[in-house]
Amino acid sequence: MHTQRAGNALAAFSFVLWGILPLYYQFLPRADINELLAFRIVCSIPFMLLVMLLLRRPMPKLVQVWQDKRSLVMAGIAGLTMCVSWYAFTWAITHDQVLAASLGFFINPLFAIALGVLFLKEKLSKAQSAAVVLGILGIGYQVWHYGDLPWISLIMGSFFAIYGLCKKYIRYDALTSVTIEAVILAPFALLYLGYTYANQTSTALSADFTTLLLYVGSAPVTLAPLIFFALAISRTSLTMVGLMQYIEPTLQFLLAVFLFGEVFDQVKAVSFGFIWLGLLLCSLEALSGLALKRLKTS
Repeated sequence: MHTQRAGNALAAFSFVLWGILPLYYQFLPRADINELLAFRIVCSIPFMLLVMLLLRRPMPKLVQVWQDKRSLVMAGIAGLTMCVSWYAFTWAITHDQVLAASLGFFINPLFAIALGVLFLKEKLSKAQSAAVVLGILGIGYQVWHYGDLPWISLIMGSFFAIYGLCKKYIRYDALTSVTIEAVILAPFALLYLGYTYANQTSTALSADFTTLLLYVGSAPVTLAPLIFFALAISRTSLTMVGLMQYIEPTLQFLLAVFLFGEVFDQVKAVSFGFIWLGLLLCSLEALSGLALKRLKTS
């Protein structure tokens, strides 16, 4: 019981850290997203190695990594899909679109459900089916009124769901996987940073020291929640983690509306309402399943 409580606390803390990330990026308005992504990839490697050392996790042996070629390939694909999702997220929160980022994370579970059905042959429950339909109605309502798809939210939600699907086929542990994803992409990131420096087009390398530190800091501030999340997974149930994941977009939604003053009009209220109703149905279903499981084990 103590272990599970610790796991719940770690999971909640990780989602809180993710939820308040927009506060960090307010110091980098209109940031160069390409350069920010490159710095995050490169700086992730020493940060992850330091974390593994502090947690006394064994360093992965290159021979073992190379032998599991399927996991290696999937780690590369996972890294690319995470880059797309993270790029969209970072662009949103550095261009006064935190509400779009919040919507992206709210609809992510709906994409995850759809991918589970398509690729893992999972069957939808009634609540999940209703949630998917309500999610489509919510997005459709925005398109009908605005005449345009919420592209940033859709890219964020879909590619993060694809990232989660890729993880299903990777046999490395969570920390090793994240490290390998960064190692695979690091040469491309270094080439890009070298190119911008040689052409004197680099924002971070030509700016003041504080700005450079903010670019470098994008790695630890985005990876720290992942570390706590990885520690939580082995200590609590996936059901609890699934329920607590809504902490992140809820905090981002609150920051967008009440701190950053983004417009939350009637159209967005209806659209979010459809999606929230679907997620509520899934949450109630998960809670009832958890209650039944505890009754059977007691």
